[in-house]
Amino acid sequence: MGGETLVTGVAGFIGFHTAKRLLERGERVVGIDNLNDYYEVQLKNDRLKVLQSHPEFTFHQIPVEDRSQVSKVLDEGGFENVIHLAGQAGVRSPPSEAHRYVESNLVGFCNILEGCRANNVRHLVYASSSSVYGSEAVPPFSVHQSVDHPQSLYAATKRANELLAHSYSYNYQLPTTGLRFFTVYGPWGRPDMAVYKFTKKIAAGEQIALHGKGELLRDFTYIDDVVEAILLVVEQPPMDGYDGFVTPAKSQVPYRILNVGRGQPVSVKELVEIIEATLGKRAKVSYEPAHLADLHITHADVQDLEETFGFRPNTGLREGIGHFINWFQSYHTDEK
Repeated sequence: MGGETLVTGVAGFIGFHTAKRLLERGERVVGIDNLNDYYEVQLKNDRLKVLQSHPEFTFHQIPVEDRSQVSKVLDEGGFENVIHLAGQAGVRSPPSEAHRYVESNLVGFCNILEGCRANNVRHLVYASSSSVYGSEAVPPFSVHQSVDHPQSLYAATKRANELLAHSYSYNYQLPTTGLRFFTVYGPWGRPDMAVYKFTKKIAAGEQIALHGKGELLRDFTYIDDVVEAILLVVEQPPMDGYDGFVTPAKSQVPYRILNVGRGQPVSVKELVEIIEATLGKRAKVSYEPAHLADLHITHADVQDLEETFGFRPNTGLREGIGHFINWFQSYHTDEK
């Protein structure tokens, strides 16, 4: 890749794995993260310890919504590429958290865009989300579908990111690629997401709640596949006028949107069965109504990713859950 790469949200799940892979390849990485308490800060600190064992890693604890600090890092870094993975996550956002989503996901993203413009960054790759597809999407979800009916504030901020990125690609020829991630899981994952949350509760003999009778379908995507997609994409910025036609995911300016998902939805009920079989322990289950912000299904059409980069995520759920539970058992044993 060459040059130095800035990874935001570097203590987060995807940011950690992305930075780790870059460092293992001999790249220089600068990471920023605010280490907020949305989930256990200890897990973020433990990820950071792994990264800080690499001499080519530099860390700054700053929030992306702090314009002056973000500008300082970008002005001084001379970054070739920026991989922006920071942001407030979670589709089930209570009204009391609305400003946190706006400040982190909109103000923070604007700060990143402006810093990339001012410093002639070669390529900005940023995290979007499968949640942008909303209530009108028809599976499999294609990046060429309209996505104007988000079901959550989180989804609305991610769609807004895509539109903001286009304005910078259009006005300043800043190459941008938005990646719509589909239910990413794996070692060092987020404790608030289903795979980690269910595994922890089943292992402890605690009851888990399945929303929508466990019939919600999710396109579970293993972390190594996601990182592979990020690193392939960042090396090939979209070109000005690169495809000659305009869709919601492409433009005649250096802009594109890609899905990153396995393309094989699995019910949450089946996920629980795989976790049970891998742990060798039965789950105690209660059934709850589906949340208004929850899509019934997520299903990635990854044709554009495959055609452009010759890659599609292919790690099966049973294999990926096996890797996650091996890590989970080791990590929580080491805690004791």
